[in-house]
Amino acid sequence: MRNKLVIVVFTIFLGVGITGVAFDMRSFTTQAQVKADGGMPEVIILGKDAKLGQVTFNHVKHNGGTYSIDGTGPIACIECHHTAQPASELAKMPPLKTSWPADRTTTLTAELYKKDAAAAGVAACRDCHARAGQTPKLLPEIPSVKHEGSTAIINLVNQQAFHRSCDGCHFQVGSQNPAAKVPKPTNCVTCHKRTA
Repeated sequence: MRNKLVIVVFTIFLGVGITGVAFDMRSFTTQAQVKADGGMPEVIILGKDAKLGQVTFNHVKHNGGTYSIDGTGPIACIECHHTAQPASELAKMPPLKTSWPADRTTTLTAELYKKDAAAAGVAACRDCHARAGQTPKLLPEIPSVKHEGSTAIINLVNQQAFHRSCDGCHFQVGSQNPAAKVPKPTNCVTCHKRTA
């Protein structure tokens, strides 16, 4: 019963996001398995209904292994959960702009999350990066950025945000360490797998 209560509380806090439930986003859904102790999700299933198949993201390996771009340590929580830091820190990483909550004074770390997950202030990705045509939960509209190589504006819907973040990191790891066993960002099926 306590575990169910913890999952419900986390689910409400994270906006029915990445802890314990599936949320339908047509071809892009997320489902996570929460550890029995209420800790961070071990595995997150992305794109459950994607045409190319779902993506199994091992949260524990990325957060606890040597998956950083330089291969020397874990990926910092704020690499993905970029809103989970003070606005003054976020301003150093354009084009990112949004800190959540806006008056945030702490930077999300695994230790902070383990100490008090509710107080750690983790927003689900789709809370800002909603599906096209939807209004995000935490922002008045879906964030957009200017394309790096043109004047085009990119609306960072959920799928676009995941692809830019994951593919960008995989590309950087592969460029810095060609021997790394990182999924190739140009080969979709290295991440997307069809299930029977």
